[in-house]
Amino acid sequence: MSLYSQRGVSAQKEEVHAATKNLDQGLYPNAFCKLYKDFVGNDDNWVNVMHADGAGTKSILAYLYWKETGDISVWKGIAQDAVVMNIDDLLCVGIYDNLLFSSTIDRNKSVIPGEILEEIINGTKGVFDWLSTFGVNIHYLGGETADVGDVVRSIAVNGTMAARWPKNKIISNDKIKAGNVIVGLASFGKATYESEYNSGIGSNGLTSARHDVLNKYYAENYSNTYEPTLKDEVVYIGKHRMTDPINIDGYDTNIGKLILSPTRTYAPVVREILEKHFDGIDGMIHCSGGGQTKCLKYLPRPMKVIKDNLFKPPVIFNIIQEASKSTPQEMYQVFNMGHRLEIFTNENTAGEIIKISEDFGIEAKVVGRVEESDKKELLLKGSFGEIAF
Repeated sequence: MSLYSQRGVSAQKEEVHAATKNLDQGLYPNAFCKLYKDFVGNDDNWVNVMHADGAGTKSILAYLYWKETGDISVWKGIAQDAVVMNIDDLLCVGIYDNLLFSSTIDRNKSVIPGEILEEIINGTKGVFDWLSTFGVNIHYLGGETADVGDVVRSIAVNGTMAARWPKNKIISNDKIKAGNVIVGLASFGKATYESEYNSGIGSNGLTSARHDVLNKYYAENYSNTYEPTLKDEVVYIGKHRMTDPINIDGYDTNIGKLILSPTRTYAPVVREILEKHFDGIDGMIHCSGGGQTKCLKYLPRPMKVIKDNLFKPPVIFNIIQEASKSTPQEMYQVFNMGHRLEIFTNENTAGEIIKISEDFGIEAKVVGRVEESDKKELLLKGSFGEIAF
């Protein structure tokens, strides 16, 4: 059993998918988000979507960093994580403007003071103001903030995003086909619209990152940051403290900031891609939960995805793998490992997508292709060898 499973989490969310298998899959079952008929405007040419996601256990890392350094600004990154995990999912169905957002914050008041709530709420508004400068408009409709100390040990930051969108501008993934090439957009580096180096970690796999990278000091001093029934050998088994310095590509940072890098949004890039090359886009995948295997869930029919030109994994994933001794298969199932967005397209459009992405300071390249097959399958190739799913 992997360390990830021993800690009570699942990269593939098997039980969640089993519990929801009988629900309506919406108008486009292969789309990255569920899309429904236009109940709001009652127009057959439009669709409605309501999507929920959040920062996951990354908020525990923010709590530890704040306790150790006193830097309350780290909570703005958690606000960004909760927003981006919603908007970047919606980007994958072609939606990037005129969205509604409602936040849900559950906190343990005994350890999370009011100033942290202010930082998160004001940080959320700040993300919306920032994105509006790129023509991505999100309207903040408030939400629910609850003191539920019997339920959460620290804080959980989540959100729900809704939109109404024209049906003829939807990316449903139904067009994904043999002959497509796959353009990956890097999750790491420093985009033109980012203020500092981004490790690329996003908001998935943070349970693993936290326990594998940080040392026993945190178990001994912050027992409220992990499930008390976990075995000692899977709790904070790394060698680092949050404040350990590290230099990445010339950027001076520390371990805490590396694993707390706010999730990069691709919204400014995707907005331009969709406005200029919508007809050339056959599918889009946000490599979030499930990492590089995420695409298998959204293939419209049996076919083989081959990714044989993957990005070299950024440093944060090397640190995690070294600490956890995880296999390449486990790493690529849990983490994005270098690109968090992939676009299925043709070779000509691929070149245009790469240029747009690079204009925003984000490395992009063709990472793979789609071939005919009698089953849904994925093959990853790299310095690690070959991994089949």
